[in-house]
Amino acid sequence: MNGPIAQTTEEVTLLVGYARKSNGGGAIKISINKQAFEDCETYTTSDGQTYIPLVIGLSALRRVIDGERAVTTVSQLKTQ
Repeated sequence: MNGPIAQTTEEVTLLVGYARKSNGGGAIKISINKQAFEDCETYTTSDGQTYIPLVIGLSALRRVIDGERAVTTVSQLKTQ
């Protein structure tokens, strides 16, 4: 029996930068690579504003906050 072919989408992660705790420990510093940022996909809201969606893994960020890790990644998830 022939039916529709299931299409799969593959999620690709684009490394955009890093997040780390500030030297004073009171903030999270985000460093973004300019070229990677320019390669990111964007979306536009109904009011015409354009955004770049980025993600930071919550458990990895918690380890940075708790001092268990020095840095974690800032990425964009792309669907191909």
